[in-house]
Amino acid sequence: MIESPYLLYLGSTSDPLSIKTSRGIAMFRPDDCVGEFVHEGSGLTLGLPHMGFRQAVAAGAKTLVLGVASAGGVLTDELIADAEAALNAGLDIASGLHGRLRDIPKLADLAKSNGCKLIDVRDPVMDLKVGTGVRRAGRRLLTVGTDCSVGKMVATLCIERAMQARGHVADFRATGQTGIMIAGAGVPVDAVIADFISGAIEQLAPERTDDGWDLIEGQGSLFHPSFAGVSMGLLHGAQPSAIVICHEPTRQHMRGLPHYSMPSLERTIAANLEQARLTSPDVVAVGVAVNTSMLEQDEARALCEEIAETTGLPCVDPYAQGADPIIDRIEQCFAISRPSMSLSA
Repeated sequence: MIESPYLLYLGSTSDPLSIKTSRGIAMFRPDDCVGEFVHEGSGLTLGLPHMGFRQAVAAGAKTLVLGVASAGGVLTDELIADAEAALNAGLDIASGLHGRLRDIPKLADLAKSNGCKLIDVRDPVMDLKVGTGVRRAGRRLLTVGTDCSVGKMVATLCIERAMQARGHVADFRATGQTGIMIAGAGVPVDAVIADFISGAIEQLAPERTDDGWDLIEGQGSLFHPSFAGVSMGLLHGAQPSAIVICHEPTRQHMRGLPHYSMPSLERTIAANLEQARLTSPDVVAVGVAVNTSMLEQDEARALCEEIAETTGLPCVDPYAQGADPIIDRIEQCFAISRPSMSLSA
């Protein structure tokens, strides 16, 4: 268990996409964040107070969250040095990187001597089984993307909030390190052995017989050659009743691959529906979630209207504009009405 409050680590990176774990926690668990640790010259901020490790401890912080991405998910020399200093200040360390904190002898020794914990979020904890594809009861929604890092987790969390606000039972199912830190549980699907990916998602969102929804956080993209294998396993294991397509409109090429162009939304919708039908023949697309953070409000509104006209699907930035149009479509497609809300006297 990761103990809050948190000090969020940004380090020396200047790439806004690389701090999406820290950003996600700041967005969805702001009350658990006391500050951010940033090296001079980074230029990035989450708008939290800048703090050193001992200053953060004095402010009540319990855990340093290494909420940054590195090439290959390795623990760099800088990260290790900063983790050492944080342990000496009395902070637990939580990491979502592929490299394990406990595999660094000095960190393990310092954690023991200082009475601190090392938490590797990307360690799958369940007894994983191979997926079966057997049809199971329940309603499940999966977010998919034109690329990686386009806002699938944010869209899923916003849909959860919007559904719950209408009285629907809806549960976010985390599949990435950021989502797991926000939700407190989940499966780090990109750390799961390939044969077990679909089975892990079957376990994450098993059969349910109530009227509730499992809202499954997507990963990667069917069109990203580096991560499509994870995306495909998720798609089959989720056995989705519905999908929401996530898109970042200013992206010029697939992230990190300038030699691969972005797929169109129409192609993305068609490909995901086709592949999803292997385990969920009746799957439907219920919306497009656009990350408009790089656009002006008027541009964002016009783009969403254009996409809605072109695709025939409701299109919104669920974080900036709300997810209600997508929830409307879900209610229409699945013949569900808003639960009656009784008011106590």
